[in-house]
Amino acid sequence: MTAVVAAGDADQSSVAERLGIKPDMVVQEIGWDEDVDDDLRAAIEEQIGGDILDEDADEVIDVVLLWWREDDGDLGDTLIEVRTPLNENGVIWVLTPKTGQPGHVEPSEIAEAVPQVGLAQTANISAGPKWAGTRLVSPKSSKTKR
Repeated sequence: MTAVVAAGDADQSSVAERLGIKPDMVVQEIGWDEDVDDDLRAAIEEQIGGDILDEDADEVIDVVLLWWREDDGDLGDTLIEVRTPLNENGVIWVLTPKTGQPGHVEPSEIAEAVPQVGLAQTANISAGPKWAGTRLVSPKSSKTKR
């Protein structure tokens, strides 16, 4: 079941909290470009008390922020790559432009890619004025591999 959380008048720091970002978490960002929501990025960095790691980070990751646009390639392949450094309880947030924004991704594209790569979609939120977020996790049954 997918929960939908509306942004309302919430400020960006509460969006960081709704993303499940907690102090001292290791957050990695993939797909950064000039169109990303800098207010959201700043709120996340404030929440974790440090910098968001870039695509070249070697650490074990708690949360991946994947900025994804219509022309970014194959979402399934990218999800396989970005889930590799995740800890066993890690979360991937696929951040896509909202309807009407350049690069908008149809929700069905995400819904089709997710089960093919062994992930589960658990929530959708408004991550800012121009961005929507889709929360992906490893299904509980697949964690027995570790």
